[in-house]
Amino acid sequence: MRKIALEEHFNGPGFEKYLSAVAGEFDPAVLAAVEKLLPEFDEKRLQVMDACDIEIAVLSQTAPGVQQETDTGRATKAACSVNDFLAAQIARHPKRYRGFACVALQDPVQAARELERCVKDLGFVGALVNGHTCGTYLDHPSFQPFWEKLMELQVPLYLHPGLLYDEPHMFSGRRELSGATWSWTCETATHALRLVFGGVFEKFPQAKVILGHMGETLPFELWRLDSRAQTTSAGRAMKQPPSEYIRKNIVVTTSGVCANGPLLCSLLELGEDSVMFSTDFPYEDALVAARFIEEAPISREQREKVCFRTAERLLRL
Repeated sequence: MRKIALEEHFNGPGFEKYLSAVAGEFDPAVLAAVEKLLPEFDEKRLQVMDACDIEIAVLSQTAPGVQQETDTGRATKAACSVNDFLAAQIARHPKRYRGFACVALQDPVQAARELERCVKDLGFVGALVNGHTCGTYLDHPSFQPFWEKLMELQVPLYLHPGLLYDEPHMFSGRRELSGATWSWTCETATHALRLVFGGVFEKFPQAKVILGHMGETLPFELWRLDSRAQTTSAGRAMKQPPSEYIRKNIVVTTSGVCANGPLLCSLLELGEDSVMFSTDFPYEDALVAARFIEEAPISREQREKVCFRTAERLLRL
């Protein structure tokens, strides 16, 4: 079955210094293999896509990107440069690739302008942000111009894991829990919940946020989030239960989670129109991801929605 994949990474020129920040989270041999594939847009990447029946890959600058750059001018310039670079690669394979904009939220107004340029001039289908921006999360009031532009353009924001701002004591002495194994999931799920409880979706009701990795565990927690929110004054003051905002404003991808249980849970809890296929290439094996969704115990109609129909609708492909 043909597929559209939404969490497919690359690394642009000059971004090697940012990628080095996550080196400690990977075995050196694993990172070396990934680093060889990230800058490649032709034979190897397209061969993998063909083998997986991936018709279109939506490409995004790999984490941590510019979110950790403390110099605002440098971050803004780097984002613009890598977006131009990505647009040039898409132009070489226009039927196979689309792009998520890299945005420097150190300056939210300029980030909104860059998003508009990427969507209107470069043909990108949304933006991807790698976690917090120098310790500031997307529920902060300063990001209102960026949310307004997302709403105006009717494009989604992919909220991807990034580096933790600091290391909580609970991870101390257990380095194996850091990074993609667990700590990035905690950080990204919490970031998404900040949007829910911080009223972002009340202010911007048409906003769409994409979470990878089968929703960063949130589909599993919806009932409890509603139940426990009712025990706090802030939760009781919300116009809707947390689960309603998550179901309405958040969609998830299968990136990096190739297991039937989480897939069925996500479909049941979020709805059949809120789960989309992705592979997390080159950090995960795309062939494993493709085989998983082809063999998952779901109906053909559900499989079509996951593989391509929901992405076509959300990204207006």
